[in-house]
Amino acid sequence: MRRSTHTVLIGDVPLGSEYPVRLQSMVNTDTMDTEATVVQAIRIAEAGGDYVRIAAPGIREAEQLANIRKALRQRGYTFPLVADIHFNPKAAETAARIVEKVRINPGNYLAGGRYVPSGDSGSEEAAETERMHRRLLPLIKICKQYGTAVRIGINHGSLSRRIVYRYGDTPAGMVESAMEFLRIFEAEQFRQTVISMKASNVRVMIAATRLLAKQMEAEHIHCPLHLGVTEAGEGEDGRMKSALGIGTLLSEGLGDTVRVSLTEAPEKEIPVARKIVDYAAAVRLSAKKSTPAALPPPVPANDAMVWIRENVPVPEQVLLLSPDSCPPPAGSFPACILKKDYPDSDPEDVCVKAACDFGSLLLGGVGDGVWINAPALGAPEKSAGIALSLLQACRLRMSKPEYISCPSCGRTLFDLQQAVARVKERTSHLKGLKIAVMGCIVNGPGEMADADYGYIGAGKGRITLYCRGKAVKRNLPEEEAADELVRLIRLNGDWHDNICCCES
Repeated sequence: MRRSTHTVLIGDVPLGSEYPVRLQSMVNTDTMDTEATVVQAIRIAEAGGDYVRIAAPGIREAEQLANIRKALRQRGYTFPLVADIHFNPKAAETAARIVEKVRINPGNYLAGGRYVPSGDSGSEEAAETERMHRRLLPLIKICKQYGTAVRIGINHGSLSRRIVYRYGDTPAGMVESAMEFLRIFEAEQFRQTVISMKASNVRVMIAATRLLAKQMEAEHIHCPLHLGVTEAGEGEDGRMKSALGIGTLLSEGLGDTVRVSLTEAPEKEIPVARKIVDYAAAVRLSAKKSTPAALPPPVPANDAMVWIRENVPVPEQVLLLSPDSCPPPAGSFPACILKKDYPDSDPEDVCVKAACDFGSLLLGGVGDGVWINAPALGAPEKSAGIALSLLQACRLRMSKPEYISCPSCGRTLFDLQQAVARVKERTSHLKGLKIAVMGCIVNGPGEMADADYGYIGAGKGRITLYCRGKAVKRNLPEEEAADELVRLIRLNGDWHDNICCCES
């Protein structure tokens, strides 16, 4: 059953549990380039996007939204626009007079300098809440006047210093960051709010969203949920991570709008999002009708295309269970392998469906491995690759590097897709290494907090390299950055010779 929410009016496309799950994406053009932004926004809408988000890092860009909106209306397009705000409250207040929705991030929207605890946590918290309330009030008043909605967008990698000091870099900290802002909006009788918990780590994203839903229920708050795995990457891995995070939550009845973040043209995100939403709805429906299945007899492990999670030895026999059946009862059994057959010939379809089918069980500790049987894909290696991608997205077995890369936006000053391709070409054999390729410093350093290496935009054609969270080579020319990244990996002893990263 889908979680019940109140309705948020976003232009003429309302959001909430009484309406279909809405799809959205974000342009990656320069906001000051009206024509390029308009053309790309139209492509997103024509691909099926309900909302289009545009970066507005400053007042100049926020004011420019009026020209973009006017140009779209002149061409007959009325889909709602969302302004993406990070550090500048004045930009949010400007944008709220122009577009249908603004997105703010509590981690940096009202962030101050270094946090120094006073020792009296009670009075300190009260003073901080009062400060936030006072600074949010102008935005709330403008949104009430203009009928503008607000998304409170929490990013795992950009929690405030105060929240991290109190809660650590945890799902609980993400939830408290969201609830602080949400309580202020509720106190002002403003309920045109949407909320999101985003992380590049799928486990963190899912845990934070589940915890948030419980906390909102406890406080009788029923605003819609926006779902997304931030910096998911591109290709099969980006689709797998997005489908795993979004599909798992949708299948549990959580989520009212989604954004698939791929390091690709933004209009390509919409068809993937549609597949996830539609298949997760089917999974949720079938779960209502499922009945416990009888346990099948064990089969020899060598008769199955089985991929086991790490630290589990390959047994002689395995118990094959469908993810559509109930989890096996407790007891002494051979390794439990989740198996499902897929007739699809499109790898993207198999990827999305497998993530939705297996995700909740694997993340919940059910299953020692997976068997994805998709003969229409052709060579068995293709099915095996999807199975390994699924286990890696669940962080159960690392079979290749993990790339954390953002989808790009108006703040990115270099070709991010080309950068990801260059980095992958040089490092794709480094099994288990986490490498972040990010467009700018807004979310880059934070979202790559657990990455081993980072390749982060520092300005037009300039890159800063990070090693385990610390900037070590600053403002490198883009044409030299990939070579310097390789040198850095070698210097730190994380390089090994090219070998096939497909496991036997």
